[in-house]
Parts: sequence; C-alpha cells; structure tokens
Amino acid sequence: MSRFFQRKAYNREDANSWERLFGKLLTPVEAFTRNSSASGILLIVCTLAALAIANSPWRDAYFHLLHQPVAVSFGEWRLEMSLHHWVNDGLMALFFYLVGLEIKHEVMVGELSSLSQAVLPIIAALGGMVAPALVYGAINAGGVGAAGWGIPMATDIAFAIAVLILLGDRIPAGLVTILVALAIVDDLGAVVVIALFYTEAIQVVPLLAALGCFALQLALNRFGVRKPWPYLLVAIVMWALMLFSGVHATIAGVLGALATPVRSLYNPEEFSREARKLLDKFDIYRRREQDFLESERLVGVLHTLHHGINQAQTPLQRLEHGLHDPVYFLIIPLFAFFNAGVTVDAAAIGSLVSHPVSLGVAAGLLFGKFGGVFGAIWLSVRFGVARLPAGVNFRHICGMGMLAGIGFTMSIFISELAFKGEDLLLNNAKIAILVASVIASLTGFLWLRAGHNGDSHS
Repeated sequence: MSRFFQRKAYNREDANSWERLFGKLLTPVEAFTRNSSASGILLIVCTLAALAIANSPWRDAYFHLLHQPVAVSFGEWRLEMSLHHWVNDGLMALFFYLVGLEIKHEVMVGELSSLSQAVLPIIAALGGMVAPALVYGAINAGGVGAAGWGIPMATDIAFAIAVLILLGDRIPAGLVTILVALAIVDDLGAVVVIALFYTEAIQVVPLLAALGCFALQLALNRFGVRKPWPYLLVAIVMWALMLFSGVHATIAGVLGALATPVRSLYNPEEFSREARKLLDKFDIYRRREQDFLESERLVGVLHTLHHGINQAQTPLQRLEHGLHDPVYFLIIPLFAFFNAGVTVDAAAIGSLVSHPVSLGVAAGLLFGKFGGVFGAIWLSVRFGVARLPAGVNFRHICGMGMLAGIGFTMSIFISELAFKGEDLLLNNAKIAILVASVIASLTGFLWLRAGHNGDSHS
C-alpha cells in the first residue's frame, strides 16, 4: 500500500507548487507593509464596530463590559482594574514593547542607523510633533482642555501604511520608507511625552525597583543571555512596579525593548558552515531513508537546523517578528474596540466646530501635522540639510504630510491620559480624532492618486 510520504519523486506540479511557495518569500519591508495594511483594515472594522455598538440599543452592555473589574492575585498581593484599563495599561505595554524593538532596530541597522539617512525622517517627525502641539495650544491656551496638547502629535503607522498600500505602484518605495521612519520617530516622541508630561504623582520606591529590573535586563544582555524568556519575565515584574510607581506602565515595555540583545549566537560565516554540514548529513540519510515519518535521523537534522536558524537570528529580530502579528492583529484591534466607542449625536457633531478641544485636535492633526511635516522637509532640503530619496518629489511629500494627520491609536491613547475622569472632553477629543483621521486618509489618498494620474497623462 503506497504512502504519501514515500513517493519517490515529485512531479512537475509539485515542483511548481514549491517554486510558487518560495517565490512568495518577502523582504522584511514588504512583509511589514503588507501586514500593516491588513492590520489597518482590521483596525477600521473594529473601530466601526465599537462606534456602531456605542450608538445602538446595546450601548449599556458595551460600557458595562468596559468597566467590568478583573483582578489578579498572588497570596496577599492583589491587582484589580477594569477590563478597559487592562487593555490600555496591560496589553498596550506589549505594543510599546514592539515600538521599542522597532526603534532599536531602526537605530542599529535601519533608516535611523546613519546621520545621512536619519536626518530627513527625524526633522519631519519633529516638525510633525511640534506644529500640531502649537496649533492645539493656541486654541486651548488657558482653557479646560489645555492638557490635551499631546493628542495630535503622533501618526498611526498601521492606518497610514494601509492607505499607501492601496495606492500600489503609484507611489515610490522611498515614500513608504520615509513614512515608516517618521512614524517610528513619532512613536519615540510620544513615549517621551507620556513619560514626562502625563505621569501622575510618582512613588519613589516602586520606581527605583522598576529601574532595578531594567538594570537586571541590561546585565542579562551584558552576560550574553540570548533566550527571550528571562527578559520577558523581568519585564512583567517591571511593568507591575511601574504601574504602582505612578509612571505610566507602558513605559516598561519600551525600557524592556531597549535592553533586548542585538547580537546573535552565530555570525553568518559560522551559520553557513554549520548549515551546510547539516544539509550534507541530510542528503546522506535521504538516500537511504526517504520517509520523514519513519526516519528519526532526518527529523533530527531538521530539528537541529531549525534550532540553528533561531540562534542565528538576534533576540531582537525573533521578538520583533514574534510579537508583530499578536500586537497588530489582536492587541491594537482590541484597543480600538475598547476605546473608539463614543456616543455620536447632534450635540457631539456640533462640538466639532464649537468646542475648543475638538477644534484643537482636528486642526492639529489636519493642519498642524501637514504644515509641520511638509514645512520641516521643505526647509531641510532647501538649505541642504537633507535630501529626498530617489523618485520622491514634493508632491509626494505633500501627500505624505496629509497622511501623517492620521492619529488614531496613539492619539486616543494620549487622550485617555490627558482627560482621565473628564468624560465630555474625552468624548470630544475622540470624535475629533476619528473625523480628522478619516479626512486625512481621504485627502492623502486622493492627492497621491490624482498626482500619479497627472504624471501618467503628461
């Protein structure tokens, strides 16, 4: 009786299927942007679902779910928070951990690794943070909503990349690179703003203990510990201590990421040599034992090779790759569902053009972001401080400046910190974030699409 695993040779269809499989291997940037576009679509779906439920007969059940208490206890120690806070303070720490990994990766080997590469996105990000804050501050100076100046500062990378992917080959690859680097610097700026300006009264003892955990992670790195689990376990303890210290707990995620090792166990030459030895063994065994199911030696070679591949990657790469999908396809959509549910009625819509918080957020995202990003890049190129990538012109930068006004995730996150306990201000800020992000998406998309069509006709 023949078995599937005992076929002596692959037919042409099998070979073609393998070729198609390996042909789908993507470069890291391509994989990142495609995943980001998919997560952006999921983010939109969860946002619309939250808005629909919050304005339906089920809104009471929705808000009851948000405030449902959940406790974790260990002996006499007990930590109880609402489900909403577990998402914002707990799960979002993993998002900030991934942000920290991405920042470290970009600084080590990416677009921020050299001054010549980093100048343009850093200048653009600084302009895109300062200008929106100034616009918001000008509208809300001395008012009840003055604390919300940090809300329009950040760009939502998942949404922005999703819009760029919809444009396909109508835009140059260099524009995607600039936007990704800009958003990463934006995230770093948002982390600094949260740590410095949206921190409550600080408890010194838990904070010092949390910093001790960070020092322990640095020591693990220094002594060559490459397994990710010790770092993650220490990071969990550091998160809890940060929570009790008064510093926002998500900062623990960024600190943990900064301590993650960037060196692999093998260098490329060693890995190549050892992998070839294993493949030679595999070929020897394969001539005598062609069934994976029955050959322990073939499977043993595969397991050893798999372990070697993991060791050849740096812990930073493994964690960045392993966390990307859970964060962007589970945590961020959950955050959107738990935070985007705002009541939209005639009064809320009217506040968009009358309430200073709504006006400040919308104007900051739509005008401050665009003016800050475009103006900073134009000035830096005009005075020879930086230069545009090949294929990118100022029409592209103009469209990117519009897309930078998509605040969403980080803007909503900061609004929760700025207006804690101020339901009216928080609701106004969230509605303005949603409306401004939609307008920024549409204007940026239509501008870049129209610009490409104009080039095609010319």
